[in-house]
Parts: sequence; C-alpha cells; structure tokens
Amino acid sequence: MKQFLSFIRKEFYHIFRDVRTMLILLIIPVILIILFGYAISTEIKSSPIAILDYSRDNVTNRLAEQLQASEYFKLYKTAGSYEEVETLFRQDKIRLAIVFPAQLSGADEPAIQILADATNPNEATALIQYATAIISTSDIVVRNLATEVNQPGVIPAANLLYNPQMKGAYNFVPGVMGLILMLICALMTSVGIVKEKEMGTMEVLLVSPLKPVYIILAKATPYLLLSMVNIATILLLSRFLLDVPVAGNLILLISISILYALVSLCLGLLISTVTHTQQAAMLISGMALMLPVMLLSGMIFPVENMPWILRVLSNIVPAKWYIIAVKNVMIKGLGMAFIWKETGIMLFMILFLIVVSVKRFKIRL
Repeated sequence: MKQFLSFIRKEFYHIFRDVRTMLILLIIPVILIILFGYAISTEIKSSPIAILDYSRDNVTNRLAEQLQASEYFKLYKTAGSYEEVETLFRQDKIRLAIVFPAQLSGADEPAIQILADATNPNEATALIQYATAIISTSDIVVRNLATEVNQPGVIPAANLLYNPQMKGAYNFVPGVMGLILMLICALMTSVGIVKEKEMGTMEVLLVSPLKPVYIILAKATPYLLLSMVNIATILLLSRFLLDVPVAGNLILLISISILYALVSLCLGLLISTVTHTQQAAMLISGMALMLPVMLLSGMIFPVENMPWILRVLSNIVPAKWYIIAVKNVMIKGLGMAFIWKETGIMLFMILFLIVVSVKRFKIRL
C-alpha cells in the first residue's frame, strides 16, 4: 500500500508541474460551464411586447407587472386598440402582444389572447411558452391563446414542469458535466499512459515491485480525484451563477458522477492499450469520445429526432445514460428507483471495459 500511495503521489507531482495540464484540468471546466450557460443558449430574452388591456383592473395590472418583471420580455408600448397592435407587428416593433378582455376578473372562463409574430416559428413558440408560463402561475387560468395575428386559436392551459422559465442552463449543465468528465478522465488518462510509453519510462515502472495493474490504477487515481474537484466546481457554479437548483439527493448525484468518471477512466485505459503516441491518443479520444458526447448523447440535439441508426449508436455512448440520470436527479428531483437502468448500464460498461483493457494491456513493451 505504501508503494501504491508513492506512485499516486508521483503522478500528482507529474500533473502539477505541467502548466498546460493544469489549465485543462481546472480552468477549462470553468470556461465551458460559463460558455454553455451564457453564450451558447437557446433562451430568448428582452423581447419587445405590447399589452392591450380592455379591463384595466387589479388582476390585469398584476399580470402586466409580472410580464414586465420577467427577463424574457420588455414592454415596448401599452396599445389602445387591435389596429395599433397590428401596426406594431407590421412595423416589426414587437414580437408578442398580450390582449386582456373587458371584465376579465369576473368572467367564468377568462380569455387572454397571446398574439405572436410567427415569421420565426421557433421564436414565436418559445415566446408563447414563456408568456403562458408566467400567466398560468397567477390566479387566472389561461384558456384562450393565439399563435399568430388574426388567427386566434383555443388551446388548454399550459404548465411547464421542472423548468417553467425554460432556461437553457437546465439542459446544458448535465451535458457539460458529461463532457468535462469525459475530457478529464478519458483523454488525460489515455494521454498520460501513452506518454510513459512514448518516453520509454513505462518499462521502468513495469519492472518495479508494484504489479502492473496497480501501476495503471495509480496513474488513473489522480484524474479521478481531480474530476471530483471539477464536479464540485460545476455544481457550485450551476447553483450560484446559473441558478440551476439541485432538486434531488446531492449524494446520489455525486455517486452517479463518480460512476460515470470510472467509465471514462476505463475508456481512457482502453485507448492507451491501442495507441503508441500522444497524438494518436488525442485523435482517438477526440473523434471517438468528444464528438459522440456532443452529438449523440442528447446534450445538444434530442436523440428521439435522429434516424434510427443514430439512435441505436447512441446507446453505446456512456454520456447519454449519465445525462439522463443527472437530469432525473438534479432537475426532476427523482431518486434511485428512477435511474436504476442508467446506473446498471454504466456498471456493465465499467466491467466490460476493464476486462477488455486488462486483456489488451501488455506488461512487456
């Protein structure tokens, strides 16, 4: 055990003396979480709106104040008629208009119209959902909505669960966690081991009294511990900077993150057994790990919308199951009973990758 701890300490010294490695391990995760949380966002904010209020009572005034207080809307003008609203739409002055009918508070079935400029369907859909979420949380039930000017329609009242404000960070944070852990554990582990081969120092390590399996574990342990630091950093930034709450059990969330980190470490070990240069390890890690995490895990694009062949391939991407589990625990507040499938799949991946890596690992170079 003393020799094993000495090898781990050696690896920490090796990591800390390399400035570039430290930047990748500690600085890039912070940059990614801020970038995905703010710059790369599907949210629409400060959209100009108009309010046409025929009622002018306390209820409609309160609803108007709630809409103006939202970060998604900016009141452009309080209109006096439908003709003025249509003029504002034609002049491209507003993106949305809220119409409160007369005697709204006393009506048996309150009818509030939401008029949106549908020339950009995605933007119009998002704005309608924002407005519906704000209005539906008040005392008035929204029953009558319109999807575009001069074409009113009646749809049921809408309630957005788990993310009523439709913040993009709720979707990106779990994905960034999967991307960062894969980057640190898989990429850095594979490069670190291959670097020993390339420099010829792996032979020196293999002839030491420590068994080869413990040497590999000693090289992987520092990256696992550093990934724990990054998990804590991401969760703190998500909670206090991006306002993404941890609705579920924090210990369960950390546990599945450690499990995913172990899967990533095993992938890094497997890559190190099939490559002989750092460039090859980085190329395989980038092509075989980074791109699937971003494209096939559901981080950016819904897996359900992909062709069937890509849906099948997505099942072998560990990040897909990790992101599903994180969303269930972190965003929905669910427990272990709802993520047993994802947890079991990641455990199977760990066992499979360990067996394959051990069989391929050569104790003689």
